[in-house]
Amino acid sequence: MTAPVPGAFRSLRIPNYRLWAAGAFVSNVGTWMQRTAQDWLVLVQLTPRNATAVGIVMALQFGPSLVLLPFTGLAADTFDRRKLLFLTQGAMGLLSLGLGLLTIFGAVQLWQVYAFALLLGCASAFDAPARQTFVSELVGTADLSNAVALNSTSFQAARMIGPAAAGLLIAAIGTGWVFLANALSFAAVIVALASLRVRDLHRARRGHAERGRIGDGLRYVRARRDLVAVLVMLFLIATFGLNFPIFISTMAVKVFHAGAHEYGLLSSTMAIGSVAGALLSARRPAPRLRVIVRGAAAFGVGCTAAALMPGYWSFAATLVAIGIASQTFMTTANSTVQIGTDALMRGRVMAIYMAIALGSTPLGAPLVGWVADVLGPRWALGVAATAGIAAALVGWRHIRRFGDTSPVTSAHATG
Repeated sequence: MTAPVPGAFRSLRIPNYRLWAAGAFVSNVGTWMQRTAQDWLVLVQLTPRNATAVGIVMALQFGPSLVLLPFTGLAADTFDRRKLLFLTQGAMGLLSLGLGLLTIFGAVQLWQVYAFALLLGCASAFDAPARQTFVSELVGTADLSNAVALNSTSFQAARMIGPAAAGLLIAAIGTGWVFLANALSFAAVIVALASLRVRDLHRARRGHAERGRIGDGLRYVRARRDLVAVLVMLFLIATFGLNFPIFISTMAVKVFHAGAHEYGLLSSTMAIGSVAGALLSARRPAPRLRVIVRGAAAFGVGCTAAALMPGYWSFAATLVAIGIASQTFMTTANSTVQIGTDALMRGRVMAIYMAIALGSTPLGAPLVGWVADVLGPRWALGVAATAGIAAALVGWRHIRRFGDTSPVTSAHATG
């Protein structure tokens, strides 16, 4: 294994990664535009500002990652990831197109949004582990941690553009056109995938789609105390803390009485901190568990401060801090799991990771939405704060008992 070249943007020296990063950024902008428009459509246009309905949409969209877990990771480890991404990206683009046309023609109903969210979740469930592990084929092991961090940077940089652009488009020409813009953005990823130099990919040996191998990922994780600690921390924060569509939309609409433009601006403001957190992670030579613990603790403190903010702009300022903390946590956790996992098991382990990161939302989002409806948005942020502190305590306990070993070393250790 060659040593990585220093620098936060070192993965961009690789032609295949540059192509992928360019296409992914365009698609990420469209994704954030759709998320903003979808939340606004449900919260303001289809319901009387019902945060529980937003939570149900999130549950349906992210739930398939958990339900389909036995198959999604195995698919990423068994099939050609590039070809699999062609299928999943194309399917998600068509779903965005369908929802956009329904909305533009005034035929959209809440149950249809639920249905599209579920179908999008099914496509995304297969897309996420393949997309996450495909990064290792683009850059190899030496630069994997940096590439993961740059992917997060791209996703969060798009967040600075997408929600604000969506807010402007919603106000100017309507919600449906935002969905069509997202459908078009998927073409960028498909073109990038088609343009890659296949001979330059760092492909590992594939497994076989044997029925008995489906549970291998769970058995592998159970034998690794370090991975278990990271995944428990991820479960707490992903379930009760990463419900930003609920927190931001309800604070904007119910507390600060803001419009679509101001709502989009809040999401973009949070992205400033998220980009900073991802870039800081990209500069680190290797991920460490103690960094994950610090990110979780800072997330809890940031959510506490946000819940107490009296005005729109002071609340926006705390979102920057939350963005830094959440991306420090998520990016470092992702890198730790990928680098610390054997290449043959990486797809299945990352499917578990993504199932927790996305699939735990069905457990938390409706509850957090109910808290926001009944007790108020500030109490919902209090739930997120508690989750962050609890996650930090889990990680701190693991370090006290077993130390903070590097993921590469831990990859060969068992519990």
